[in-house]
Amino acid sequence: MGVTQEDKELLALYQQPGTREKGFTLIVQKYQEKLYWHIRRLVINHEDANDVLQNVFIKVWKNLENFREDAQLYTWLYKIATNESLSYLEQQKRKSSVSLSDVETGLENKLKADSQFDANKLEWKLQKAILGLPEKQRIVFNLRYYDEMPYEQMSKVLDTSEGALKASYHHAVKKIEEFMKQE
Repeated sequence: MGVTQEDKELLALYQQPGTREKGFTLIVQKYQEKLYWHIRRLVINHEDANDVLQNVFIKVWKNLENFREDAQLYTWLYKIATNESLSYLEQQKRKSSVSLSDVETGLENKLKADSQFDANKLEWKLQKAILGLPEKQRIVFNLRYYDEMPYEQMSKVLDTSEGALKASYHHAVKKIEEFMKQE
């Protein structure tokens, strides 16, 4: 499945020197909120999510002319956003030379520090449960549950087979259900 008609028009604007910035701005406006929330669910903190999102759009600006229209623009953008989020988390881990469990504890602490945090609310319980998942399962769960991304598209974003993604999602749901029963 290739690029949508609307995205083709935006890409056409981007490819013309006179309308390049306008085309890019329209692409940013169309996708920034979805990408922000995808990133935010991975890095948790608002400021971190904004930083990662900025890096995503810098990469997009630099690489958009190489985008092949055989994939959806949305899928390509999500792939960049996912990779940037994972790179950011990896940097945090290296910077503080801590284990992944410490990074996850840090993410949980960021979640609890949110001014809206209420451990008794279902949404916060769900967020806490999601944070307890291994990284791969967390990404798959977020893409499926929040972004309602089809497995076919997810396999392009994550370079993983649809079967493996379905298994990851299934395991994630089971773990979340168990967590929700315990709390």
